[in-house]
Amino acid sequence: MTPTPNSRPEVVSQLAVACLGAGVVTTVAVAQGQNPLTALGITLFSAVAAVMVGQAI
Repeated sequence: MTPTPNSRPEVVSQLAVACLGAGVVTTVAVAQGQNPLTALGITLFSAVAAVMVGQAI
């Protein structure tokens, strides 16, 4: 039995949830003075990494 990749809508849904979760931390970081572009980059990286790990498991 070979694993099949999740469908495109599932991946988009996972990415949206991961971005929302990372966005909360980003909001706190920006409120404390972090550069918004740096915070956005960290948010996108962590969301993509979370989806990749979710696909691998």
